[in-house]
Order: sequence, then structure tokens, then C-alpha cells
Amino acid sequence: MQVSSKEIISLITLTSIIFLIAPLFLIRYVLLYNKKKRRHKEEKLLMQEVYETELLKTRMEVQEQTLKTVAYDLHDNIGQLLSLTSVTLSTIDVNDPRSVTEKIDFITDLTLRSISEVKALSKLLHSEELIKMGLIEAIAFELSWLQRSDQFAITFNRPNDLGTTLKNDQRTIVFRLFQEIINNIIQHAKATEIVINLAQADHHIHLEISDNGVGFDMDELYNLKKGMGLSNIKKRAEMLNGIATINSIMGKGTSIKVIVPTN
Repeated sequence: MQVSSKEIISLITLTSIIFLIAPLFLIRYVLLYNKKKRRHKEEKLLMQEVYETELLKTRMEVQEQTLKTVAYDLHDNIGQLLSLTSVTLSTIDVNDPRSVTEKIDFITDLTLRSISEVKALSKLLHSEELIKMGLIEAIAFELSWLQRSDQFAITFNRPNDLGTTLKNDQRTIVFRLFQEIINNIIQHAKATEIVINLAQADHHIHLEISDNGVGFDMDELYNLKKGMGLSNIKKRAEMLNGIATINSIMGKGTSIKVIVPTN
């Protein structure tokens, strides 16, 4: 069967068009790929900037909370110890040797307690270093200050060791989440009992904090736009590719659980 000249011309034309269009499609594909790759890179840089900004904010909040604790303790604890020392000194009667001995012993005891408190405050001021030592130690140390108030029965269930499963910045964020939850309990829950469970399982850190306070209606709280603190807890957990679940029952208390993956 003989192929006509017209068919040959059509075939050549079609082939030429294909060879012309194919590079255009290839160029378009490469351009789209590079654009997508560039956009992905920009998104990663933006996410990193957001993360670093939030981390800086978190560190500042940890320091602010630390300074508040120091201020309260200086006023309520060390201030009282020093005031009591001053009052005791002013009541010493040099003509009563027995009383002088008793009061000097008491003043010595007050002075040693004051020195001990100042050393503890000095350690607290280095909260960033404390967090670097480990999440367990940082939480336990923070709870030791809370127990001074004698307002809460505190239970801290913890493992012997979490190892080095979290980076320093991750520990800072988890510790700040702990602080934020505890502050909410102190300010709003009207609780008498706080239970903290810290564990590691399935390559995840589990932090659960429960109280026996008044609880709240979560839907009503969000509708009234008063749930910013709770939203912040969820947002920071998501920054670590984790989740935060919040459960509360009116009159029975609240439980907040944070789960974040380890390295």
C-alpha cells in the first residue's frame, strides 16, 4: 500500500508538533516543580522562624514565672525569716543570760534557714540549666515550691529516668506547658489535690495533670473566648508534633494530657 504525499506531510507535521510541544511540557513541569520546591523551602523556613519565635517566647515566660516565684518567696518566706530574726535580736536582754542563749540559738537557726532558702532561690534562678538537667528534675523542683503553700495535696508519679529523649528546646516547651497548666489550677480550679503523671512509652513522653477542682464547661469557655490558655497549650503541643487533650467535668475537676514524640 502506497502512502500518499499528503499523509507523509501530515505525519511529519504531527511529529514536529509533538517534538515542539514535548519540550514545552517538560519546561513547564520543571518550572512548576521548582516553584513547588521553592514554596516548600519557604514554608519550612517560615515554620522554623515561627518555632524559634515561640521558643523564645516560651523561655521568656519560664523566666518570668521564675522571677514571680522568687519575688513571692522573698516576700513571704525569706522576708518573714529575716523579720523574725530582727525582732528576736531586738528582744535580747543582756541581763538574762539564759534567755540570751536561747534567743541566740533561735537566731542561728533562723539564719541557717535563710541561707538555705537563698541557695534554693539561686538554683531556681538558673531554671534554664535545671531544665537542661532533665524534665523530671525540673518538674520536681517546681513542685517543691508549690508544696510550700500547704494548699494542695500533690502526687507526682514519675519514672526513674527519661534519658536524653528530648532536646533542650523540647524540654523547655514541655516544662512551660507544665507551668501553664499548674498556674491555671492555682488561679481558677479551686482544687485541693493535684496529680501529675509523667511517663515514657512507645517513643512518646506522656504528661498528665489532673485536679479535683470546680471544672468548667469547655464549649461555654470557648464560646466566651476565654479559652486562650487552653488553645495555647494545644498549639505548643502541636509545635512538637504532639497533642494535648483536655477533659473537664463541672464540679469534679479537670485533666489535661500532653503527648509528644521523642527523638
